[in-house]
Amino acid sequence: MSASDRQAAEALAAGGLVILPTETVYGLAADAANADAVAAIFEAKGRPRFNPLIAHVADAAAAERVAVFDARARALADAFWPGPMTIVAPARDRVAVCDLARAGLDSVAVRVPGHARARAVIDAFGGTVVAPSANRSGRPSPTTFADAVEETGAAAAAAVDGGPCAVGVESTVVSVLDGRVALLRPGAVTAEELEALVGPLDRGGGEGHRSPGRLALHYAPDAPVRIEAEAATAGEILLGFGPGVGDPRWSLSASGDLREAAANLFRLLREADREKPVGIAVAAVPTTGLGEAINDRLRRAAGFVG
Repeated sequence: MSASDRQAAEALAAGGLVILPTETVYGLAADAANADAVAAIFEAKGRPRFNPLIAHVADAAAAERVAVFDARARALADAFWPGPMTIVAPARDRVAVCDLARAGLDSVAVRVPGHARARAVIDAFGGTVVAPSANRSGRPSPTTFADAVEETGAAAAAAVDGGPCAVGVESTVVSVLDGRVALLRPGAVTAEELEALVGPLDRGGGEGHRSPGRLALHYAPDAPVRIEAEAATAGEILLGFGPGVGDPRWSLSASGDLREAAANLFRLLREADREKPVGIAVAAVPTTGLGEAINDRLRRAAGFVG
C-alpha cells in the first residue's frame, strides 16, 4: 500500500474527508458510520440532505453486512462487482451506514468500486465509506484528480491520485426491494446487461428517492446547457459526437464511441465552462446502451428531468 493510501485510511478513521478515485468519478469519502463526518461532506458539497449517499465497501461480503441481499441481489453482485453498479436493498446495519447517509430511509445503496486503490483504502480503513462525487452539488462530477481537488480539495484531509477515471459517469443504480428489480439511475452497466441476468426491469417504480443523482438540475456547469443541438449559436461551444461534428477539441467522441463519450463528458463540460461561453450546446447522442446514461446526465445538466 502506498503512503498516500495509508494516509487516506488514517484520515477516514480520524473522521476526516478524503478525495478518493473510483472507476466512475472521483469521490469525497468519509466514514459512513460517523454522522459528523457525513455532515461535513454535505457541507463541503452544499448537497441537499434528503439525497442519499452510496456506501462503498471492499467486497461483496462487506456489502451483505450492511444490506439484506436476496438471490437476485447476489446474482447482480456476482456478475458486476467490483464495478460501476450500485444495489439498493433493505438496510441491515443502520449503525455502519448512519441515518444521515441513508437520508433517513430504511434502505441502503451499496457498491464495491472497480478501482483497486479505492478498495485498498477502504480495506485498510476497515469499515464502510460514503463517497459521493467530489464536486460541489449540482456541478459536473470530477473525472480527474485536478478537477476533484479544485472542487472540494479544501475540505479534504487527504487525497489519492488514481489517474483519470476509466468510466466517467456515475454508477448504475438498481433497487432490489419488495420482490422487484428497478433501474433507478442508468450507468455503465446497461439495462440490457441487467435484464439479461434478472429479466425485465421496473423503470423507477416510485423508488427514485432512494438513489443519488435524481435532482432535476444536476451535473450542471455554470453556462446553460442545450442538448440535441445541430450546431452552436453565437457565443456557444458545441460538444460534438460522431465524425465531422464540430471542433475536434470539443468532441465527446469523433468516432461515435459511447464509452469514449462517457469518459469525456464531465471533463469537456468543465473545460468548456472555463471558457465562459454564452452556453454549451451538445450534439445528439444515441440513447442505446451506455447512451442512456449519457443522455440522462445531459438532460439533468440542462434541467429537463424531475
